[in-house]
Amino acid sequence: MKYVGIDLHKKTISICVVNQERKQLDHKRFLCAAPDVIVNYFRKLGDFQAVVEATASYEWLVRLLEPLAKRIVLAHPKKLRVIAESTRKSDKIDARLLAEFLALDMIPQAYRPTPRQREHRVLVRQRYYLQRRITSIRNKIRRILSNYNADRESLFTAEGLEYLSTVKLSSSDRFAVEQLRKEFEFQRVQLKELEATLKQFIAEAPAAEAEARALLQSIPGVGPVTTEVVLSELADPQRFRAAKCAVAYAGLAPGQRESAGKRKDLHIERTGSKMLRWVLVEAAWQLVRRTGRWRVTFERLSGRIGRKKAIVAIARRLLCVMMALLKSGQPYRHAYEPALAGGKAQ
Repeated sequence: MKYVGIDLHKKTISICVVNQERKQLDHKRFLCAAPDVIVNYFRKLGDFQAVVEATASYEWLVRLLEPLAKRIVLAHPKKLRVIAESTRKSDKIDARLLAEFLALDMIPQAYRPTPRQREHRVLVRQRYYLQRRITSIRNKIRRILSNYNADRESLFTAEGLEYLSTVKLSSSDRFAVEQLRKEFEFQRVQLKELEATLKQFIAEAPAAEAEARALLQSIPGVGPVTTEVVLSELADPQRFRAAKCAVAYAGLAPGQRESAGKRKDLHIERTGSKMLRWVLVEAAWQLVRRTGRWRVTFERLSGRIGRKKAIVAIARRLLCVMMALLKSGQPYRHAYEPALAGGKAQ
């Protein structure tokens, strides 16, 4: 059996082949634009296993090599710190280290989403991008109008857009506003088309995915937007051995520093999906507003650590509740609500 480490870049891949004793057998470098050459090389290797880091562009290479390899392993880039922190770093060395770690069966593996999970992420992340783009355009228009004391709350209603065309602006500001208005209308059409596509995608969901949606939406304040973001970003909840692993994945776990028996809590780690953190915090605010027991817990935490940290703590607890629902298959009930008194923020 041969073990192949692949250092993947945008334009090239560097390949190192070792045997079970970690003796180097070959080293090659190929252009990503020549997939036929890559396939021909791997066909000649015989039985092999391969490892590649789970970077943003790994999927095409994995699909290319899957029919040929005995096994393809996705390496977790953050956990494979030996490469990132190496003082002697090159494509050749990185590929060699990957191959040797594979031969020793010491590769920290990353999760590979299924084709449907990847499609779901694409649609949900595109919606997030369009919504942020629309918000940015609205803010730019409001900023220009504020220079003329002409901004109004209902600016982006049908009546407000008609009013926008009557505001007296300088020629340069009018030019900018008209361009922004055209882009705003275009992005709204794009968002409407995406919503229709996502709705159709949801309608075709398998039974397990449809059940997961119903479970999440049984939580007060959790609507379709939150549900789709959580499901698409978490992918398979069963891959997390505990709720705290999902919290760490979402970047909501607070860092800690301990020395000489003294521990200091740091800010949250902010790793993983920014969109997932954002939607959990927004859902936490809804939960606090809609349910008395969560609101009491939030107020108690606010008095001790401040409102910002308190709502992040609620978001962490909410994610733990979501994981419990998804793993148990049971809808939300009052037993998941925090106690009115006592307990420490998690």
